[in-house]
Amino acid sequence: MSKTSKKTPGRPRSAKSHQAILKATLELLGEVGFESMSIEAISARAGVGKTTIYRRYNSKEELVAEAIESIRQEIVIPNSGNFWSDLDELIENATQISCTPLGRQTVAMIISSASSNSQFAQIYWTKYLQPRREAFAVMIERAKTRKEIPTDIDSNLVFDSMSGIMLYTLIFPPKTESWKDYIRRALHLLFKGN
Repeated sequence: MSKTSKKTPGRPRSAKSHQAILKATLELLGEVGFESMSIEAISARAGVGKTTIYRRYNSKEELVAEAIESIRQEIVIPNSGNFWSDLDELIENATQISCTPLGRQTVAMIISSASSNSQFAQIYWTKYLQPRREAFAVMIERAKTRKEIPTDIDSNLVFDSMSGIMLYTLIFPPKTESWKDYIRRALHLLFKGN
């Protein structure tokens, strides 16, 4: 007679260790940059074994992407029933996230890491940017249905253009108006052509 044995789960993941790993990753990213940081250095700084990190992440790129996202607030796509109100809320949320010292540092880390490592860029695109792009497309489709914007507007192109404008103005802030007003004016031009 054989007993059926149940496989017992491994040790539960420690939330404290997880936070230590993310914190160490961000610190090292800021200190030495993406290319120079190592899993060994992260594990030493976090006070955890390398196996603890590798149980959670398949690569340094995946770990860095999650660490960066851990300090960013998720942008929720608004649904007020009016496209321009939704867009204003989106800009307001982006302002609160991006126009702070931590927000600017986070954007700089993303750009620097993605520029120097194509694997990181691909992971960040797949896990974080593409889902935001898809959520934004829903907002665009709602506006098309309400006939607030032309039906031939390409939501991906608008998202990319909006992101580009926002990044540019973070680096080179407008001198005669606020960041929010500049973004609104640029998007008005993009959608309405005037």
